[in-house]
Amino acid sequence: MNIVYRALRILIKIYTDIRDRITPGWSQKNSSRIREWELMAYAFSKSKIGVLGGFMVFITVVLAIIGPIISWEPYWIYKTITDPKLMYLPPCLPPWCSGRPILGTDEWGRDIVAMSLYGFRISFVISIVVVFFGSVIGIVLGLVSGYKGGVVDEIIMRLTDIFMAFPSLILAIAFAAVLPSRIRGFLGENIWFRNILSTIFGLRPQEYPQLAALLSVWIAMVVVWWPGYTRIIRGTVLSVREHPFIEAAKLCGLSTWRILVKHILPNVLSPVIVMITFDMATATLFAASLSFLGLGPQEPVPELGYMISKAGRYFPERSLHVVAYLGLVLLFIALGWNLLGDALRDVLDPRTRRALEFREEKV
Repeated sequence: MNIVYRALRILIKIYTDIRDRITPGWSQKNSSRIREWELMAYAFSKSKIGVLGGFMVFITVVLAIIGPIISWEPYWIYKTITDPKLMYLPPCLPPWCSGRPILGTDEWGRDIVAMSLYGFRISFVISIVVVFFGSVIGIVLGLVSGYKGGVVDEIIMRLTDIFMAFPSLILAIAFAAVLPSRIRGFLGENIWFRNILSTIFGLRPQEYPQLAALLSVWIAMVVVWWPGYTRIIRGTVLSVREHPFIEAAKLCGLSTWRILVKHILPNVLSPVIVMITFDMATATLFAASLSFLGLGPQEPVPELGYMISKAGRYFPERSLHVVAYLGLVLLFIALGWNLLGDALRDVLDPRTRRALEFREEKV
């Protein structure tokens, strides 16, 4: 039994124990579901690509959580004001240049590795919030559209078509350009909300104008993110709603929302989970693109896309190391989520689980 499968089995056991404490007898009633989870865990542990992607995502999440805490340099200190020679110092390994940052400095003389630790938090928070709200909106609209049909389906799908007709980047740019000034006034009046946002992003409350820019990126991306989920969920619901167990639920007098949540949603989640995993990578790059274009936070916030944009003015003569390192950071984040998504696509395939049933003695 490999270490990955053992760890996943422990997580499943912890979850079932918690559910048993909340609802006694839950594990016995859901023994087949638990067995299915164990088969998924086994299939995932046998995927080298999945394990590599999971490890990369784990590192990304850990650095996003603890990055601003362990960063050894504050992002708000501009060293080049007192010592202009610190601007874009190239990488240097000790002992030839001890005391200097190993991978060099940015425009303000800050260690780019220390700044990237803040960037991990900012990119992760933007991605997780955008994908969460975008998927929730898309799932709800897709469920209602596919199940209700008729006029409701037409209205929702035509609205979806309208949003999908516009290039997503152009639409996001329009929203990101208009929203910050209005959000800035709101944050200036609501100190408690400003403090919450600054804690989430790992920034100082004084940066609330830049928090407004980050919040506008959130909203702009959510606006263009939900249509894809709506279409996928609607298409799956159209086939699931014809199954006999849905007719039985209707005959039992269950409400529409109970049928949608309890009976249809669990049967349409597999493609959504895979899509969410891939979208985490896409959202990271999308947010970096908006910041690269100047629509995200500005100085002194060390957002990855914005730092690459600034370094572009001195590229490649002085800032090649900054562009290369931060580009590799974004590649690492996106590649990890994509590899994980590829593995989950196979793991969640029912045919994979049926094949594993024949190898149960090895599990």
